[in-house]
Amino acid sequence: MTIETADKCLEILRHSPTVTTLDITGGAPELNQAFRHIVTKARKTRPDLDIIDRCNLTVVHEPGQEDLIDFLVANRVHIIASLPCYSSKNVNTQRGSGVFDRSISALLALNEKGYGQPNSGLVLDLVYNPLGAFLPPPQEALEEQYKAELSENFGIVFNQLFTMTNMPVKRFADFLHRRKELGGYMDLLVKNFNSETVGTLMCKNTVSVNYDGALFDCDFNQQLGLSIGGSADDDNSVWNTNSKTVFDISCLDDLSKEEINFDNHCYGCTAGMGSS
Repeated sequence: MTIETADKCLEILRHSPTVTTLDITGGAPELNQAFRHIVTKARKTRPDLDIIDRCNLTVVHEPGQEDLIDFLVANRVHIIASLPCYSSKNVNTQRGSGVFDRSISALLALNEKGYGQPNSGLVLDLVYNPLGAFLPPPQEALEEQYKAELSENFGIVFNQLFTMTNMPVKRFADFLHRRKELGGYMDLLVKNFNSETVGTLMCKNTVSVNYDGALFDCDFNQQLGLSIGGSADDDNSVWNTNSKTVFDISCLDDLSKEEINFDNHCYGCTAGMGSS
């Protein structure tokens, strides 16, 4: 994302007072030239805003990021970090050799600066997603287990754990297809459809912005290129990309009449306990 696109996002934020959360993601968003620019400007404009950094934890060890945690503390940034398991074997299998130790080191550094500590106001949440083609367990029970394991083994504390269902898109869909498990996984999602999840789906109260400013109903539609303002052919074989971008609107109310784009992957957000 360029500074120009970032500034347009900040302008829309200023003109959209009902927005309560700015959620910054994208691999390692802290490495983007616009990250600190967006955070500092947004915090100055909206002191009450919940600014979230989707942190992959290992980024705090990257060259040039030695002051990253201090920056996040100074701007009261809410950290949500992925930790797919509390055991090194499972994390390293999913994320790569050495990732678990670097993640634990980062969590300890965050705790030392106050993140996750009672009454600090510095929120540290973790995210779990399954290692395969199955649904995550109930969130509350798994959170208790995470807290017990991380506290006992490493002295780590955090606020909440969120469980996420693996979405049948991109790399995970390709992985399932190669193993001939994609059809079975889709059946699992459909059979576990939970209507109680519909009220809190991200596509109902969130707009995702691509690096180039294109707008999407959710992160997953973004990955699939299903843009706001676009449309599918009658047989759904071709997506007509007449995408709206941040440069087409002045505030998020301008999108209120746009229809939400749905497809089969949406069952991932509505299966079991939900995933939005």
